[in-house]
Amino acid sequence: MNFEMYIARRYFGSGRFFVSVATWISIVGVTLGVAVLCIVMSAHNGFEAEIRERLLGTTSHISLFSLNGEFISDYEDVIGKVMAVDDVLAASPFIYYKAAISSAAAGDGIIIRGIDLESERRTAKIEESITAGVYSFAPIVSGEDTIPGILLGRSLAERLGVYLGESVVLYSLRGEDLHSRARPRVAKFYVSGLFETGMFEFDDQMAYISLASAQKLFRTGNAVTTIHLKLTDIYLAEKIAPIIDETLDYRFDVVPWHVMHRNLFSWIKLEKLFLSLGFVLVVLVAAFSIISTLVMLTMEKRAEIGILKTIGTTPGSVGAVFVYKGMMIGAIGVIAGWLIALVVAYVQNTYRVISLPPDIYFISYLPIDMQLPDFILTGAVTLAICFAASLYPARQAAGASVIDVLRQ
Repeated sequence: MNFEMYIARRYFGSGRFFVSVATWISIVGVTLGVAVLCIVMSAHNGFEAEIRERLLGTTSHISLFSLNGEFISDYEDVIGKVMAVDDVLAASPFIYYKAAISSAAAGDGIIIRGIDLESERRTAKIEESITAGVYSFAPIVSGEDTIPGILLGRSLAERLGVYLGESVVLYSLRGEDLHSRARPRVAKFYVSGLFETGMFEFDDQMAYISLASAQKLFRTGNAVTTIHLKLTDIYLAEKIAPIIDETLDYRFDVVPWHVMHRNLFSWIKLEKLFLSLGFVLVVLVAAFSIISTLVMLTMEKRAEIGILKTIGTTPGSVGAVFVYKGMMIGAIGVIAGWLIALVVAYVQNTYRVISLPPDIYFISYLPIDMQLPDFILTGAVTLAICFAASLYPARQAAGASVIDVLRQ
């Protein structure tokens, strides 16, 4: 421990009561600023990661859409070509369309996704989201009718008042020549399973039927609307998308996941930035407290400063004493703030104390994802602010006149 640090440490616990209290108030201010900033940044990390995981659990890493028409008719050939591209793990064709649904109790408009169960199992996590029933469209025989299965979001099923084994009816006008006598096509299904992704918009508006049933209901023939691709790493999507586009002779719209959901993730990052800047102000307020504390300490220790200069201590060393004390306040505040943030994150992730309205925020609780770079950045910025706040009192102490001090 050098001379300046030793004096700063001695000054840290000494002084009049008011100065000591002000020191601890400064530490509390820094602690709260660091803790809140780390919690906010970690909460946004968790929110973004949770949304990304759940979105990609129902969609996938890259989506292919037709450029020349509404449907992809040669989808089997397309899948064969893209599966030859490195880092493409699986492909899943499906039909995505709106339809009306009704039960004995209620009716509504929803999104229907016609899928192949095996292909979808390899690209998405719908099977893992099944909370009741089975991941199957296996038909049942009722009288003279053969009724296929349908998977409903749990919120949608509750809204329709249906449960496993009960019947629902889908209606579609897609492909009809609309006129006064037009009638929708009707298809009856039984509820074979209920899923819950944790994203309210999916659970409240989505239903899955077999690809063959969807092709029949929407009159698409042997065609699909979209092909989803799963990669070995989600962050390879931006790199692989142009390769797939070239492989398919630029006949399709190849959309990576971060482009598909650009607005959502851009909003999350922008909100994180502005909230972080706002909470930096808390640290700045604490910095003014540090300035006032060190200025008061400078006034109280004028005699000691005079003695130090009399025995040959340079103005730079005197100033360094007060800079060290300011940095000690900052360091204690940073460490304490980190510890508080870690405790809050553990409690929230374990017990889910803070819940969210799922119809507004997509998810039912606030996840916290702590990342080391965020903590390091927060600590570095805080220490830099504390260092800057210490310079003025240090300069005042270094510039104190020995003669004036000794005359008092």
